[in-house]
Amino acid sequence: MRRRVVLVSLALVALLVAGFVLRLLWRAGTFRGIEPHFAGTCRLVPGAVGSEDLTIHPRTGLALISSSDRRADRAGRPVPGAIWAYDPEAESPELVNLTPSADASFQPHGISLWAGEDGRDALFVINHPPPQTGLPENTIEIFDLLEGPRLVHRATLTDPLLVMINDLVAVDIDRFYVTRTHRYPPGGMQAIETYLQLSGAQVLFYGPGGFRSAIEDLVYPNGINVSPDGRTLYVAAVSDMALRVYERDPARESLRLREVVPLPGGPDNIEVAADGSLWIGAHPKLLRVGAHAADPAARSPSQVLRVTPDGRVDEVYLDSGEQISAASVAAVRGRRLLIGQIFDDGFLDCRMN
Repeated sequence: MRRRVVLVSLALVALLVAGFVLRLLWRAGTFRGIEPHFAGTCRLVPGAVGSEDLTIHPRTGLALISSSDRRADRAGRPVPGAIWAYDPEAESPELVNLTPSADASFQPHGISLWAGEDGRDALFVINHPPPQTGLPENTIEIFDLLEGPRLVHRATLTDPLLVMINDLVAVDIDRFYVTRTHRYPPGGMQAIETYLQLSGAQVLFYGPGGFRSAIEDLVYPNGINVSPDGRTLYVAAVSDMALRVYERDPARESLRLREVVPLPGGPDNIEVAADGSLWIGAHPKLLRVGAHAADPAARSPSQVLRVTPDGRVDEVYLDSGEQISAASVAAVRGRRLLIGQIFDDGFLDCRMN
């Protein structure tokens, strides 16, 4: 009798584990079929390795691209990262390195452009200096963007709260929100947090008085952005394959969750178009991203989603990973669409029909 109870208990545990694994695989898009489509044409612009984040200046149309060779960094052989400028409307568009004097301690990740009505522009950059540099593992670099274009470094911000920071959005010349994807730094506890999808991650706010927590107990928040009027904050929830929408009071810097919009892929970075629609680089097969990180030949499908202000979700672009792998960001201006990726060289410059 006792043996039967033990066997039944073990069988139930095995069923629960199998159910959890199947649910995880299903939600990660493992069983989804990929039928590539896009109503337009694209060409790859080489030169910016690991174009994980990019944004387009709302007035000038100039694209700013964050670039870091993450595979070289992981191999212990970091090379200097860069912020590139690219004018899609130029007669012969080409990349211009705005940080030519950077060394290997500059490994940019998420970026956000503040284009002030007074003409003052600032670029906020998340940086992950490699361990061998002896610098803090996570910093936020602030640059003034001047005509030319030129970047002039203004400040470096560090804080114990800056753990596993991924993306940020400026809401003023010296205020911003930043996502912290995990509660724990890399290691065993972070692996448990990731695969069991435990809450504990945050969105931080920086303003007068320094950093503070703005949203608690999230599960893998990734990209972040605000509406053109600054009254709505958007947070990409990767594991949940959803977009979290918050009402924001700019005067008090208070946030209230309004809704959660389901998405057909794991959202990465969020860009906001002039009409208020969101353009999101996403991963339709989440578990393939890790394999692609380790092996460039293991392609990871790419997806671009458009979310209208009323919550309608359209899949604008889908690729098996052959044209671009592990796409992480999409920015649009007119019929021009730029798509960046996490690891490989280059980004896509697309014209939509």
